[in-house]
Amino acid sequence: MAVPHAFRSVLIANRGEIALRIQRTARRLGMRTIAVYAEADRDAPHCRAADLALPIGASQPQASYLNIEALLEAARRSGAEAVHPGYGFLAESDAFAAACVDAGLVFIGPAAGSIRAMGNKAGAKRLMRVAGVPCVPGYEGEDSSDSRMAQEAARIGYPVMIKAAAGGGGRGMRRVDQPEHFFAALRSARSEAGHAFGSDELILEKAITAPRHIEIQVFADQHGHVVHLGERDCSVQRRHQKLIEESPSPAVSPGLRERMGAVAVAAARAIGYVGAGTLEFLLAPDGAFYFMEMNTRLQVEHAVTEAVLGIDLVEWQLRVAMGEALPMTQGEIDARRSRGGHAIEVRLCAEDPQQDFLPQSGTVVRWRAPREARTDHALADGLVVSPFYDSMLAKIVAHGVDRADACRRLAKALEECLLLGVRTNRSFLQQCVMHPAFLAGEASTGFIDEHFPAPRRQRQPPGDAARQAAAVLLACRRGEGSRRYPAELQGWHSSRAYPAICRLTLDGEPVDMRIRALAAQRWELAWNGGAIEAELVSSAADRLTLRLGDALHVVDYAAIESGGWFVMDGVEHRVIDTTCAKPGRQGAQAGSGRISTPMNGRVVAVHVAEGEAVVAGQALLVVEAMKMEHSIAAPFAGAVTGLYTQVGAQVAPGGVLVEIAAA
Repeated sequence: MAVPHAFRSVLIANRGEIALRIQRTARRLGMRTIAVYAEADRDAPHCRAADLALPIGASQPQASYLNIEALLEAARRSGAEAVHPGYGFLAESDAFAAACVDAGLVFIGPAAGSIRAMGNKAGAKRLMRVAGVPCVPGYEGEDSSDSRMAQEAARIGYPVMIKAAAGGGGRGMRRVDQPEHFFAALRSARSEAGHAFGSDELILEKAITAPRHIEIQVFADQHGHVVHLGERDCSVQRRHQKLIEESPSPAVSPGLRERMGAVAVAAARAIGYVGAGTLEFLLAPDGAFYFMEMNTRLQVEHAVTEAVLGIDLVEWQLRVAMGEALPMTQGEIDARRSRGGHAIEVRLCAEDPQQDFLPQSGTVVRWRAPREARTDHALADGLVVSPFYDSMLAKIVAHGVDRADACRRLAKALEECLLLGVRTNRSFLQQCVMHPAFLAGEASTGFIDEHFPAPRRQRQPPGDAARQAAAVLLACRRGEGSRRYPAELQGWHSSRAYPAICRLTLDGEPVDMRIRALAAQRWELAWNGGAIEAELVSSAADRLTLRLGDALHVVDYAAIESGGWFVMDGVEHRVIDTTCAKPGRQGAQAGSGRISTPMNGRVVAVHVAEGEAVVAGQALLVVEAMKMEHSIAAPFAGAVTGLYTQVGAQVAPGGVLVEIAAA
């Protein structure tokens, strides 16, 4: 392979936290950084941090971050000498890698041929078998008709995994436990794979019971050196997508690490690999491990490897792309890892665990990163979380002298982290990392299903203290207009203070309360069944101390026009003042037969027609949001009396999609 020349300017063909992450390293090495942005990201932090930012198209990824011609034109306009793809979007596109090279640019990643070889799961498994890499038993044949796939599933034996051959990240992946569910899962996987990767080709794998998801980071230069940098345990997942990653794995012994590392290095050599790559394996309870796929790019979770080894993998990528040799030998890496402690990363996502991890969008009204943990993010107050891109907002990484220390530090970091305005999985992540099974290092890929099934994730009605705090926060807002009067006159009446009615919704639950001002920043709260005195003890930078009865509570708070968001006892709440609101329409609820979308997204499939009879639970349509497909089902049996959308339509929360008359 020809050694490319050194470069001084890098165009980052990505967005968000990974674009900022690459910029930091490139800038430290004295390079000029060029950002690109879709319309939705015009004012995004990754644009403001770059030396130059150029537009590449509309907000939809296909028109911008997946538009090869637009990216190459931006590189030409900016005078960029190299392109870093980050992860996601075109990071594993052999066509993009080849186009960059053809345009005279250095592609900071493996050669197009290597990406192509590992980009299709079926072809990759065939290559790995030849290289002696153990693979999960399955079917990767050319005949992927429904009937043939069903036959092969029966041969393999249930449970089986259906996987998209052309992609990863959990998209186009379904686990099937019973034959009667196979065809529905097959159709769903084909649809998602086609929309996500432009190919509906599927493969089958035997589902390994209670496995660990272990990946090995490899790195290779242009001089024939290949090393592995140890493993990462990525077993805690939802929807086959990772939520928590750590290194080293509590399930991997030094001997197993050596064997898996040797297999990973051999696999990279077999395809002439150059750059950063990751081989992903399933580790069975009996210690056997099986190859799943190779990601020919930097991983989201690369930060835990950096923390343990004390290195910068993006710097390694840049130096290898310029033709330099790897900066460390395998022996030096192993020595560092032996004394590198433990690192754990969580993915902070805009999603609601209480609603099956439904993606969320909206405006960030308050963001505060934890003080003592590495946090890779592109967040800021006022940032709009768009429905067009992945739901991951930040990565929080804790590094400790051992695993117990890292767990403690991570729990504290999640407690300190503040993001208000958009629902996130922060509180759920905190529950996960504090769960006894996780603390004991026993988490498999079934951790969430086993310990946090859907009923347990359901949001509990707000408690009395949260209701009282919500009423006080609204009272404080109402009282802001009276601050022009002396404190001793606030709340004063010529006869006596009359209680005011306060109506609000707290996390969607209606709350009625009577509030009577006793003095400046002190009130009596009364409701059916009780009354207490409440006081605003102190306030500073949107952190309030409230006395509710005889208990003191510290509350982080951010106001919005209709109310506000606050965190109390580690739980985020949204309060809306409805005292003066008109009664809302009740006809658009699911129970009425008017089915509305719960999130911003794009309709990618419509399974029913007007006049068609449906049964309870039948899929009506599919909405894609934040790179995941969500099936919307009929709440009861009946007939479709109205169909108000079509494939390709953009939909917003609350918009009525289908109307059903009960049978």
